[in-house]
Amino acid sequence: MSTVSRASLDQKLALAKHCSREATLAGAKAAAVATIASAIPTLASVRMLPWAKANINPTGQALIISTVAGMAYFIAADKKILSLARRHSFEEAPEHLRDTSFQGTGRPHPAFFRP
Repeated sequence: MSTVSRASLDQKLALAKHCSREATLAGAKAAAVATIASAIPTLASVRMLPWAKANINPTGQALIISTVAGMAYFIAADKKILSLARRHSFEEAPEHLRDTSFQGTGRPHPAFFRP
């Protein structure tokens, strides 16, 4: 078993905090945009459409808007965390695994794979 130094653990903790802060910010931005994007048609439809006016009360409107905002937050934050994890795992990979160029065997590609 290898020993892990205190500095290495502190560095990984700082990186994790930075990544979570970045993901939180990305999620908050997405939630703000989604709130506006869902609030405008929801509120407009309640004012203009007779069915919506009769069947969607203010609690329902708030539920629609907040659900969209919550989904956008978690989707954006999750995508950001996954992209940062992929980037950092690529940076820490051994050199022989970093070379992602495929040299191939010299055979021509089928017509539908040609670049």
